[in-house]
Amino acid sequence: MSHPKYRADIDGLRALAVVPVVAFHAFPAWMPGGFIGVDVFFVISGFLISTIIFENLDRGTFSFVEFYSRRIKRIFPALLLVLVACFAFGWFTLLADEYMQLGKHIAAGAGFVSNFVFWSEAGYFDNAAETKPLLHLWSLGIEEQFYIVWPMLLWIAWKRGFNLLTLAVVLALVSFLLNLDAIGQDPVAAFYSPQTRFWELMSGSVLAWLTRYKWTTFSEIKPRIDGWLAKAVYREETVPDGRTLSNTTSFLGSALLVFGFWKISKDLSFPGFWAVVPVLGAVFIIVAGPGAWINRKILANKVAIWFGLISYPLYLWHWPLLSFARVIEGQTPGLMIRLGAVVLSVGLAWLTYRLVERPIRVGGYGRIKVTVLILLMCVVGFFGYNTYSRDGLPFRSITANLRNLSQLTYFFPTTSACSANHPYALETCYESEKKYPETVALVGDSHMMALTHGFKHLFDENKLDSNVIAIGKVGCNPFLNTDSITFKKISFGCKDVITPAIRNLIQRDDVKWVLLVGRHAGRFTGKPFGEIEKEYLLKPWTYTFLDGSLQSNSNQEAFELGLQHTVDEIVKAGKKVIFVHQFPEMGFDIRGCLDRFGTTKSDKCALDVDIVTERLTPYKDSVERIVAANPNVFQYDPMNLVCDDNVCDPFNEDGLLYYRDDDHMSKLGAEAVAQEISREILSGAK
Repeated sequence: MSHPKYRADIDGLRALAVVPVVAFHAFPAWMPGGFIGVDVFFVISGFLISTIIFENLDRGTFSFVEFYSRRIKRIFPALLLVLVACFAFGWFTLLADEYMQLGKHIAAGAGFVSNFVFWSEAGYFDNAAETKPLLHLWSLGIEEQFYIVWPMLLWIAWKRGFNLLTLAVVLALVSFLLNLDAIGQDPVAAFYSPQTRFWELMSGSVLAWLTRYKWTTFSEIKPRIDGWLAKAVYREETVPDGRTLSNTTSFLGSALLVFGFWKISKDLSFPGFWAVVPVLGAVFIIVAGPGAWINRKILANKVAIWFGLISYPLYLWHWPLLSFARVIEGQTPGLMIRLGAVVLSVGLAWLTYRLVERPIRVGGYGRIKVTVLILLMCVVGFFGYNTYSRDGLPFRSITANLRNLSQLTYFFPTTSACSANHPYALETCYESEKKYPETVALVGDSHMMALTHGFKHLFDENKLDSNVIAIGKVGCNPFLNTDSITFKKISFGCKDVITPAIRNLIQRDDVKWVLLVGRHAGRFTGKPFGEIEKEYLLKPWTYTFLDGSLQSNSNQEAFELGLQHTVDEIVKAGKKVIFVHQFPEMGFDIRGCLDRFGTTKSDKCALDVDIVTERLTPYKDSVERIVAANPNVFQYDPMNLVCDDNVCDPFNEDGLLYYRDDDHMSKLGAEAVAQEISREILSGAK
């Protein structure tokens, strides 16, 4: 198979794509739109791959075996090295659930389906993107899926005599329209889905077709346009030689990219229509040709070419280094750490290119190399999946805290006894076996789900003389007739789930206690706490009458109306209520309190008690006004469990964590809270 003539300026364009990506990931405030470099890569890939296919289809030399063999030798070596390095480093530094997720991502990366996996993970409980060392492989997955689909379509269309340009243009338009539609309906799908991203690669394919087959058609038009541009630029008349047009096109493309790097940000709906900026910019630069001044002097200079040559391994290395630094620090690493990670990634990229990529791509033994690379990728994928299926190999844990954090999941499996009585869209619907005449019911959100672990433990250990039932849904306060809207204006559907569940519970004779559990402060004030979860703030809450008419105009009003109505209904049915105040929020990633290399506690985890008090007091005062006078309503506050007169400490006196993350209880914390509620309220009120 033949390959297109080497263009140094395209290697420079690769550098112009990868450097902003690295800059954005390491220093996002410096270059807020650097992530669009990935879109530039898509255009380059579509252009080069399609050029190869068009040329070889014309010559009758196209071979699927050789095409994919070259792709394997180009892509597999550096990727294998990075996957193995992440697996090895994660062995010593990641908790079981983190290592379990890394294993899944390694398997997905080896199978080039990372974009689908990250798409499926997006949601309320998805951990921060910065803590996923292989998140950047989503783009590689889309490219490989394009490499599988597009050559086959071109070959079939060419064999049947179809117009290849028509095929490329139609597919690009359909993909672009799907992108525009998805960005308004499901932004996550628009970002990760191949059908909403293929148009970017197809833009390069259309350019490749025009460059090969129709460039002479423009030969009559180009001098005319060039002459017009020359008259607009120069005082004296010049011979239309195409340089002015070429330089203008290159300048426009460069201007679009510069605009995108500094003006596009993650707060915009991307890709959507904004993705046209980097795609069109890359197309303009490529179409300008190697003779354009910017292409010749800037993109084709030695420094740009050098970064272009290592762009692929640099892209692979930089993000895992930054991500592991984030995991170990428990927060955004300091400037020097991020700078060091960038420098190290450049060094590793150069070594990878010189010692791994080039020796495998050139020289003999091609079939043997390809066979070995495929086998190695299968082995790495197997180890990744095995790690995932074995729950992250928890035997690696070296401290009690590591085991403590790794044992807790938010969700309980739905039991048949519970689902029979609650056929709603509940994310937790758990009911213990019936051993006692009375039942304790927990209702609420993910904080309730965490607390359920504690009550299940008491029940299993025969330390609770009541059965346990837990029903809940993420993001839903345990109130009748209330609903919430996320920051993306999507309803959680709480009213349609929690309301019938509570009504079912209060009709059951065996249910004597109803515990109302939730993350109350944020929903009461409408304000986030700390940096870690501000994106998940729910607003606004609404309370409605049974006839559907709105009754509340603010988060606080909805909270108070919902709580009052709920308490009145439960008490009226002859039940007792325990309002469980929320676990104090820490506002930072609690896993940063662990030194991943041996010790169990750092010095950056104590939080001033006044900060916590200021956060929780407004909603607590409101609860006190509503329930204090009711003898059948009790309150439990876990604040005393983790706070003294000066600070709130997520560790107990034995140095073990009461927290799983910034606001949810760990297994240990849930057991401690359940024990106190049982001892202080359930037992004492009988």
